[in-house]
Amino acid sequence: MEIWINPACSKCRSAVDLLDAEGADYTVRRYLEDIPSPDEIRAVLDRLGLEPWDITRTQEAVAKELGIKEWPREEGSRERWIAALAGHPKLIQRPIITADDGSAVVARTDEAVREALGR
Repeated sequence: MEIWINPACSKCRSAVDLLDAEGADYTVRRYLEDIPSPDEIRAVLDRLGLEPWDITRTQEAVAKELGIKEWPREEGSRERWIAALAGHPKLIQRPIITADDGSAVVARTDEAVREALGR
């Protein structure tokens, strides 16, 4: 199991605290420092069953600069969104847990973290 975190994020810290409390075996990836490649983002999206716009933090300053809210949310624009996430990792919703069974979850709640633990 791996968790993508930003240590400055309270939701990330809560998720890590819960993983620790449950004795989970996991690896931390500080995705702002160890930036995911476009291929890694595609793989996580496949595991999540989501599209890139579903995990984009559209309220971030860089999102506003890029005008992301106005981008089409369609297959033809998918690679543009993925490139933006890889180029500006702050845009990636957090935390994301990739479970050992090949699935993944955006773990913004304790329930989502427990869901990942149960996989």
